[in-house]
Amino acid sequence: MAALRAKLAAEALGTALLVATVIGSGIMATQLSRDAGVQLMANALATGAMLVVLITMFGPVSGAHFNPVVSLVFALRKELGWSALAPYMLAQVTGGLAGTVLAHLMFGMAPLTAGGAARTGAALWFSEAVATFTLVLAILMTVRHKTGNVAFIVGLVITGAYWFTASTSFANPAVTLARAFTPSFAGIAPADVPAFMVMQGIGALAAWQADRWLAAGLSEAGNDG
Repeated sequence: MAALRAKLAAEALGTALLVATVIGSGIMATQLSRDAGVQLMANALATGAMLVVLITMFGPVSGAHFNPVVSLVFALRKELGWSALAPYMLAQVTGGLAGTVLAHLMFGMAPLTAGGAARTGAALWFSEAVATFTLVLAILMTVRHKTGNVAFIVGLVITGAYWFTASTSFANPAVTLARAFTPSFAGIAPADVPAFMVMQGIGALAAWQADRWLAAGLSEAGNDG
């Protein structure tokens, strides 16, 4: 039980710091520049860099998922117990909301305020599926091949996906929900959250299946050899 509490604390704290970085860097970027490209670049670099740090710190404790769909996929792979899945998700969601509060307090804003940025439409929904597919597949294949580079891979994937996806790669239901409570550059209108979450789930499950298919192909190739 003590071990599970430590894992849940790591998931909550890691998600909180991740969300604080996403929102805080977005607020800072808009304060320092009016150029949308500069704002997005600053937001992407800060988020990618912090992911490397957080995964390196908390990976040995909880696996450093910080993401409900990542936890779901690891449960499907039988690398996270099903009994731990709901507590992991709750810790991530709670941590994400705490991260929004943390970022707002640092910049003198109200702790929680509904987001107003409309992020809807087929292109953005599809972008979220692609972003989450890319993220989860990168994690699974890096873990499968035991390269030891998960932290850097995740940081690079998210940094890149900020730019190549129309949605700027939320790719995380807990972070998406947390961003529904900020009126800042990083926010999303609460009404647009459910569709993002659905597409993130679809992208994650597609990545899980793709990883299984690729692994099976490699296994067959090895046997043929």
